[in-house]
Amino acid sequence: MNAGLIGGIIGVIIGIAGGAIGTYFSIKNTNGPKERSFMIKTSIFFWVFAVIFITLLLVLRSPYKWFLWLPYGIVLPISILFINKRLSLIKKEESQSQ
Repeated sequence: MNAGLIGGIIGVIIGIAGGAIGTYFSIKNTNGPKERSFMIKTSIFFWVFAVIFITLLLVLRSPYKWFLWLPYGIVLPISILFINKRLSLIKKEESQSQ
């Protein structure tokens, strides 16, 4: 095995482990049932989005796969802003109901 292949395998393992740990703690550190449910749905969405994006990067031919970065660069920041706003509303609702 060459060093590039070993590095690639180790990088993938570390990346998936980091994503799994981040997902676990994002869900664990929620304060209420609505917030937890929202974080679970959001985590599933982002894991599916990441798998589809990476699969398309591996499957598409060279000039076309670079065009994937355009929607990725637009969808990711917008979805993060939306999720943060929604999460703050959920936190506010849950703190008022307690």
